[in-house]
Amino acid sequence: MNPDSRSVIFKAEGVTKRFGNVVAVDKVDYQLYENEVAGILGSNGAGKTTFFNLLTGYFIPDEGKILYKGQDVTRMTPQERVSLGMMRTFQLTSTFDNLTVIDNLVLSFFRAHKKSSLWNLLFNTCKQHRKDEKILAALETFDLEKVSDRLVKNLSLGEKRRMEIAMAILAEPKVLLLDEPLAGLAESEIQGVLDVLRKQIGKQTILIVEHKISHVQDFLQRLIVMHEGRIIAEGGFECLQHPEVRKSYWQIDPATEASGTAEAAS
Repeated sequence: MNPDSRSVIFKAEGVTKRFGNVVAVDKVDYQLYENEVAGILGSNGAGKTTFFNLLTGYFIPDEGKILYKGQDVTRMTPQERVSLGMMRTFQLTSTFDNLTVIDNLVLSFFRAHKKSSLWNLLFNTCKQHRKDEKILAALETFDLEKVSDRLVKNLSLGEKRRMEIAMAILAEPKVLLLDEPLAGLAESEIQGVLDVLRKQIGKQTILIVEHKISHVQDFLQRLIVMHEGRIIAEGGFECLQHPEVRKSYWQIDPATEASGTAEAAS
């Protein structure tokens, strides 16, 4: 489906963020469509994480505004944005390392959907709802059944990352925002995380910030590339061949490349 035929769920209009004399994000316009899987790529210092922090409420822009489903959320806190249906992992997904995986999932679900004190959740809810249909489905979907009774502190990084995503999705957000979710993972763990995220395609809007494109090349439907606080290319992965992207991201100078090609041909 053409993304232009879908509803715009996130919109940034002329968003700018400065830190002293440094312009980290420079008059960025961006649209994220409902149920699409999109990415923000760029080299270190490109402004992608700052822009992500603006979208998720960790920073307030100096100029411009951010809309969520048409509502101005520019000055809303991260917690207020969560209540509207945005969930950013992993900063907003607090885990209890001395509890089991299944109890963390139960707590995440009931913190999002039930009005209860943390005390009641910890000492009453967990035991009562370990066999809840949605909890069991999450264990299966995210390949956590074999570690459901393991303490979180004893999980591998990949297992914990899958659990954190499961916790976020149990809160049933409309938009799932992931800041370099594959960082620090082994190749086998990367594939495990991507496999569980693929199961959400078409169910949720997913936005990922990533540095290495090789991991997400067959996963993202649309991407933007940032450099020095600006969006320099947008579209499918073919936009990575844009001359400015090749120069800033790939460190390939088009003039040098052209010269080399001409010499080889002569």
